[in-house]
Amino acid sequence: MRDDIKTAKGPRRKVARLAEPKQETDEPKELAFKTPEETAQTDLPTEPKEMSFKNTKKFDGDKIKRFFSRSLSIKQWGLGFLLILIVIMGGVAYETKSNILPPPDTTTHAKTVYIPPKTTEPSRLTGVEIQKELNLLPTTAVQIENSPDARPQAGLYDAGIVTEAIAEGGITRFNAVYLEGQPERIGPVRSLRPYYSDFFLPYDAALAHAGGSGQALAEIGPLGIKSMDHGANGGTYSRDSNRFAPHNLYTSRARLLENQNGKGWTTSTFTSIVRKAEKKAETPTARVVDVAISSFLYNPRFEYDGATNSYLRVMAGKPHVDENGARQINPKVVIVLIMPHHYAGIYSVYQTTGAGKAYIFQDGTVVEGVWQKDGRGSQFVFGDANSAPIGLNPGQTWMTLASTIGQVTITP
Repeated sequence: MRDDIKTAKGPRRKVARLAEPKQETDEPKELAFKTPEETAQTDLPTEPKEMSFKNTKKFDGDKIKRFFSRSLSIKQWGLGFLLILIVIMGGVAYETKSNILPPPDTTTHAKTVYIPPKTTEPSRLTGVEIQKELNLLPTTAVQIENSPDARPQAGLYDAGIVTEAIAEGGITRFNAVYLEGQPERIGPVRSLRPYYSDFFLPYDAALAHAGGSGQALAEIGPLGIKSMDHGANGGTYSRDSNRFAPHNLYTSRARLLENQNGKGWTTSTFTSIVRKAEKKAETPTARVVDVAISSFLYNPRFEYDGATNSYLRVMAGKPHVDENGARQINPKVVIVLIMPHHYAGIYSVYQTTGAGKAYIFQDGTVVEGVWQKDGRGSQFVFGDANSAPIGLNPGQTWMTLASTIGQVTITP
């Protein structure tokens, strides 16, 4: 009768198989036949065991064994195999990618070099490299005496621009303009003449002086001269008891700047002279320059010094030295301006505007050119015979006024 019983046809059920313990023999064992009822009985789910989430430190190896002792379906085995394959392929891909070296960097990287900011610049007055803050100072002009009783003068060596002209009776006088120069002693200070104003006004300089001629004093207001006359500014000056008056009035750059600042004259605006780089001549062509503007006591001589590329000044047959440090005055540039000159009573009169001939000595050579000045407050412009601008060497520029070219003698 058992053989006559036919099971109903329907979808094939997947029967979970328990994993058989591994035998030491290679012979396959015949599986026991089970009826559908027996099979169904084995498929009945068992009650789930209560799961404990209590953390234990003991490793439960029996759970791992029971997990792997379960019979897995073909689909589960396939999914597991696929998952393992994906993990293996991902690891291979990662390892391969990590072993690929990046291409070499062929970019040329510029080396960064720190360049400290520049703290110097050319002086507005002399063209010499100076600290930038010195260029912010106002310019100052001083009338300095040149009679024999005034020698040696103090402060001429440190001046940026010096103008030499006859004051009266053949006696010459200097006007010295300062910017970066800071001499502690300047003098003897003397009085103003009208034509000197035309040499410091172009630099917007305040003027230190002890009085002046009637015309010079009358022009202070109309010309806008920043006057620091001794009479109204006595505290800026002092008398040297070792000399006789009027050859003993002195001041200093510091005291003059204090006076200027107190008056609100803290800046100076002006057009600088055109400058150039020094270039000594291999063979000097102007070694000695004599300018016969008066008499032996006042006629200057300039002797070229190749070692310093400057002109050493000689006065009355002796080195013209500065009282400060006993240094011989040695301008980098000497300019002889040919200007018409005559006397009005005892005072000199110069034609300082317009144009005229100029001898420019620098680098051991001379250029015969022209000077041009459009107005009393205008800057001097120097040009060669073809009117091309002439640049001057950085350093002190000394200008001597002569009335004719016959007063100038040049020795090669």
